[in-house]
Amino acid sequence: MDRPRVVPARRHGRDRLHVRLPDGRNIAWYDREAARVHLLDAEREEEVLAALGPYLTGPVAVGPPPVPTPADLARLSLHPDDDLAPNRPGESLLVDLDRAPGPARRLRPDPRRAELDAQRTVGDALDLMGGAGWRALHSLPLPGGHLLHHLLIGPGGLYALHVRSAHRQRVTVAEPQVRIGRLPPEPVLHRVRADADRAAHALTAEVRPLLVLAGARRVTVAAAPRGVRILAVAAVPGLARDGGVLKPADVEALYAAARDRRTWAGL
Repeated sequence: MDRPRVVPARRHGRDRLHVRLPDGRNIAWYDREAARVHLLDAEREEEVLAALGPYLTGPVAVGPPPVPTPADLARLSLHPDDDLAPNRPGESLLVDLDRAPGPARRLRPDPRRAELDAQRTVGDALDLMGGAGWRALHSLPLPGGHLLHHLLIGPGGLYALHVRSAHRQRVTVAEPQVRIGRLPPEPVLHRVRADADRAAHALTAEVRPLLVLAGARRVTVAAAPRGVRILAVAAVPGLARDGGVLKPADVEALYAAARDRRTWAGL
């Protein structure tokens, strides 16, 4: 009888090694990142481990694949065009820069790139909170051409994050205006609250607004903003300490709803 063979593959951004019989049937796969061998045929455990032996670099867990959660089933039933989970931080800025990169040489840096860097930095910080039971989505399209920069869902509840780059500049906050450096003040706080309100309406849950100022040299709050927390990027991971609001099943259910484009279409 021919031995099983090992076939490398990549799924959902993760490297896997599939173990297949000569007739092409999968009997197991090895998830390198999780250090786990998922057995589809428990009677062939010895054959599977023998085939994977040269690829195993340390102790691994061995067992059947995990039972899919309701969120997993919702994701599998979601059409790729409606799934917002793959959206990257600053998605619209990336598209805009690709379409109109601007002149190769310019006297001042393109402000779009600073905003993109800020959104990426915040997005990376949010994604790292996954191990603490939090879920993050980025660049959620709202009707009217607006974007919700980031949505964070976890044990501490839901947060709508609006990000502004303020690299080495002074920022003054005076309800509802925010002034960054020498730029004219803008009613940013209205936008931050409106984004959170729209998210709350779409998800039928409380969503708290956050304004993240990336790289500000100094922030002066002349008038306390109504209902909006203002954070530096370094303080974003601290949100993971919040808890006692949502159970894991609630987090997954809200995440499944939020990643569906149709959830936001009727706003």
